Amino acid sequence: MSFLAGLPGRVRAGTRIGFPEAGESRTAAAIERLEREERVRPIAISGEGGEGDALRNAVTRLSNGELDGVVAGAVATTAMVLRAGLQLLGPAEGTRTVSSAFYMVLPAVDGRPERVLTFTDAGVVPTPTAEQLAEIAESASDARMRIVGDRPRVAFLSYATGDSAGGESVEKVAEGVGRFRRRRPDVVADGPLQADAAIVPDVARQKAPGSPLEGRANVLVFPDLDAGNIAYKLVQRLSGARALGPILQGLAAPLNDLSRGASVEDIVEVAYITALLAGPDPS
Repeated sequence: MSFLAGLPGRVRAGTRIGFPEAGESRTAAAIERLEREERVRPIAISGEGGEGDALRNAVTRLSNGELDGVVAGAVATTAMVLRAGLQLLGPAEGTRTVSSAFYMVLPAVDGRPERVLTFTDAGVVPTPTAEQLAEIAESASDARMRIVGDRPRVAFLSYATGDSAGGESVEKVAEGVGRFRRRRPDVVADGPLQADAAIVPDVARQKAPGSPLEGRANVLVFPDLDAGNIAYKLVQRLSGARALGPILQGLAAPLNDLSRGASVEDIVEVAYITALLAGPDPS
């Protein structure tokens, strides 16, 4: 079963997902579909002052435990969604950097199976420090285990592989790898790596023969927002990949954003992802 087809069966039945943009046509259609599928419990959230008040109302209810997650962004900008999250939820315990990830679902092709790659950060932190890269990688690793259900294999990307080239950016990435390894010795990670050495085993054998990732990374940590955002859009448009997100990472409760060009299908799938972040089906 494909990753997307398997999402509904993995969520905890009855998980309460708030929709502060329920009056928007795509969101309304997504709510109707979720009600028919009877896995999550979609809740339309209203506000006296329109969508902005509804967003803050939904996040307040999430903070109070009245909801298990919130999905917004079909109308509101990422900045609006993120601001509400930071002001009303705040960062998760032990986390200082709130970031995001796109889950890139690449279709099966030429006999190769479907792949799900995490691209992070592609929506929030413009120029992360080495410490922020480590925190972003940690948040993405934890989220991937809930959302995809496999073990994260983290590649810190750069224009260099190992010491093949120098520069301030490469040094920052290398420091981020070291910090991440100290924080999470349980997660396989490597870098700096060029993108092909991170995800193509044949290239990894040539460029990074000692890499523990062996060209099989599934979490790609980009050195800055330009690289991450450009990469996800190119992959989405040129390969036919589904791009789900931006999935927010590092907040105290599951609040997720949407592209304002999101389809009904996208909204439904992000709702299921939000439910998984709230807690998977215990069975």
